[in-house]
Amino acid sequence: MTGTVLVTGGAKGIGAGVVRALVAAGHAVVFTYRSSASQAAELAQSLSVESGLSVTPVPLDLADKAAVAAFCARAPALGEIHGLVHNAGQSADSLSMMLVQDKAEAAMQVNFWSFTQLANCFVRPMMARRKGRVIAIGSVTASRANQGNAAYAATKAALEAYMRSLSLETAKRGITANTIAPGFVDTDMMEAYAAYRVKMESQIPAGRFARPEEIGALVAFLMSPQAAYITGATIPVDGGLMASMGLQR
Repeated sequence: MTGTVLVTGGAKGIGAGVVRALVAAGHAVVFTYRSSASQAAELAQSLSVESGLSVTPVPLDLADKAAVAAFCARAPALGEIHGLVHNAGQSADSLSMMLVQDKAEAAMQVNFWSFTQLANCFVRPMMARRKGRVIAIGSVTASRANQGNAAYAATKAALEAYMRSLSLETAKRGITANTIAPGFVDTDMMEAYAAYRVKMESQIPAGRFARPEEIGALVAFLMSPQAAYITGATIPVDGGLMASMGLQR
């Protein structure tokens, strides 16, 4: 099933890996970005030239509820959207007993509520057409605790739970809804933890961080006809992190 796929946060990192993989699989892509305008334009231009497919960057701040609503109001201009990938995310590092509600709510808006707005807008037409794919980029932190990640983990756990319900409500209409749960991925977001990288990698069974293209490859597969019977799943891409007790001998 090829067609136009909407990707949030597609200018860099995991999002750019997703956009590249989808284009390689034959999909036209519309992707949103917040502040990476030059990176978004460069990515779209290079992929359009290489593939001959339409790759369109659209500015959108998912933290702005009114902006998300306005984007949804303009949805018909995008044409038929066959797939929705929610990749955009915002961190909210804080110890559990020191959470600041405003910051936690801002992360919840970007990571969860904005996606529910987009789903309201784009999944209903998929149901009418009786085909579609919805994918959320979650996190292993939704089910495995990490110090200082309480708020972020809560947003990803909410996303995961929402996707399970969405999968049940749309399966008979030919739509799949799945969550991908990456572990540590080699992106700009991890630069803040550079001093701890060697120690972190030593605790991952595979011994390294994931690459963005490895997440993108799974997204492309879940968009394919071969994945039509996979729905309601949370699939870890974490080098064995969730399979491990975390105790080193």
